[in-house]
Amino acid sequence: MLAQYVRQRERVGEGRVVMPQSADAENRGMRPDPAPPEAPGGAQEAGWRRSAPPIPPPGIVVSSPGTDLFTGDPLADMNLAEVADMVHGCTKCRLCDRRQHAVPGEGPDTARLVVVGEGPGAKEDETGRPFVGRAGELLTEILKAIDLPRERVFICNIVKCRPPENRKPLQDEIDACVPYLYRQLELIRPAVILAMGGTAAETLLQTKQSLGALRGRIHEFRGTPLVVTYHPAALLRNPNWKKPTWDDVRIARQLVDRRS
Repeated sequence: MLAQYVRQRERVGEGRVVMPQSADAENRGMRPDPAPPEAPGGAQEAGWRRSAPPIPPPGIVVSSPGTDLFTGDPLADMNLAEVADMVHGCTKCRLCDRRQHAVPGEGPDTARLVVVGEGPGAKEDETGRPFVGRAGELLTEILKAIDLPRERVFICNIVKCRPPENRKPLQDEIDACVPYLYRQLELIRPAVILAMGGTAAETLLQTKQSLGALRGRIHEFRGTPLVVTYHPAALLRNPNWKKPTWDDVRIARQLVDRRS
């Protein structure tokens, strides 16, 4: 699991290997890992805060679009449930042709963190829920590790229907679908957006910069801080990206606390 992996890396990085607390360890004269320091007021500091990276400098700013009498948003009067209903019946692009279920997203309308991925995979298309395959299981562990259970987070994607063979969404597919996401973000008004993967980052920040170039900055999407990191599916392919992802999500978590 990501949290366990990172804790191990951090402890090795401190110049010592911390053995698990057990009777055998005590009998061998080995000292257990010390308790985490206490936060002000006597409460113990959350484990994810230990060695958490500092807040990075600002990055790209995407302003809210201008409005006038001749341009209106057809989703402007819809709530989250109505947006989801519209997604389920959407036929605006070719992705609707082969879908089993559209995947509008899920989570509370009071969520302080919104996670945005690229698009549904096979398991998501089968169930109609976002991030429920292997990558979704890893995301659930990541959120748990920063004390933000999945049930408290709104999770969604740039496109709401599965691209064939999980290919990257085409630009016209993104253009047809992303207004749903924009309306969801407008309704939820989260403290932080976590863009996972290059497609989510490029779309929200309206840029073609690489994911590597976009990491390590606090961007802003229509007034909301946005943090860029790797997609959980990428971590399954390359475990070397787990540590930078752990840093990114802890930065996002710190921002949630600051803005709450």
